[in-house]
Amino acid sequence: MLEQLAEQLKKVKDEAERLLAESKTIEAIRQAESRLMGKQGPLGSLLGQIGKLPAEVRGAAGKEINQAKARITELFAAAKTALEQAADKQASAEQTFDPTLPGPVVPRGSVHPVTAVQWEVEEIMARIGFVVVGGPELETDYYNFEALNIPAMHPARDMQDTFWLTNGWLLRTHTSPCQVRAMLRLGPPLSIIAPGRVFRYETEDASHANTFHQLEGLMIDRHISIANLIAVMKLILTEIFHRDIKVRLRPGYFPFVEPGFELDMQCGICGGSGCPTCKRSGWIEILPCGMVHPNVLRSGNIDPHEYTGFAFGLGLTRLAMMKYGVADIRGLNSGDLRAIIRPEQRSGAAIIDKD
Repeated sequence: MLEQLAEQLKKVKDEAERLLAESKTIEAIRQAESRLMGKQGPLGSLLGQIGKLPAEVRGAAGKEINQAKARITELFAAAKTALEQAADKQASAEQTFDPTLPGPVVPRGSVHPVTAVQWEVEEIMARIGFVVVGGPELETDYYNFEALNIPAMHPARDMQDTFWLTNGWLLRTHTSPCQVRAMLRLGPPLSIIAPGRVFRYETEDASHANTFHQLEGLMIDRHISIANLIAVMKLILTEIFHRDIKVRLRPGYFPFVEPGFELDMQCGICGGSGCPTCKRSGWIEILPCGMVHPNVLRSGNIDPHEYTGFAFGLGLTRLAMMKYGVADIRGLNSGDLRAIIRPEQRSGAAIIDKD
């Protein structure tokens, strides 16, 4: 029986050599390989028949077939390599050099630290199923306040330091309006992030600016809990800093979540000893978060008795400060190259492509 198998394998090898001799292109080689090695091919058929052989010869037969398969695979690989090398040699011979053409332009510059952090967070969140959505920077009172459980005359409006326009609209004070817009457009379940620029009418200092960047996060599904929220928060910070980060979770009040939390991280500028950036506290507020308030779910046409969710507003600007050691937030909105060129780019200018 093994002698008969050996004869069959020799025929397959001979057929492989014949097909390779006739194949003049890489595509022809691939087709020949598929014809011989595929499930319906002669070698694939022999592999499929191993289970039908007597137990005493099954192991030896399998070994013979696999050895033959390896030899034939090497033949096809060598043939592909030879064709590729020949094609490269021909292409090199056909190339011409025109000394009158201008030289290549080497792009110079660096991606802004906030943009780099945003891209990194987007990639992290995409790996766990979140999709990126957007929203307008010029917002209505409804989406910025009313739909987020902040009705007119609510004390929480004073926390927002809003830029109001003469037509009754406003510059959004947070990326949270994207929550309700996404719920109305996509419906549950959903997992979204919404990065963008926000505006606050407030005095600037080392850790506050009137224009900065946030990244809103929202997950809504059945049985979402605080444990899910904390797991995602820890994942983001660990992946961004490539190490365990010392954090603290404390109660926080935000009308659109209940319960609400403030997630602080140890100041990356002073290492927790206290500095102007963290107002001598050793901690930086980086990630306000909480469970989505039932009234916000209702604004998004979602039944709070059936679905729960969590939301967070990650401060991208502050995150960039901690990651790249920028002590003053005002430097990131300036032309100061010491702040806007990331450390790994300072030895030589280069462009980083998101893709």
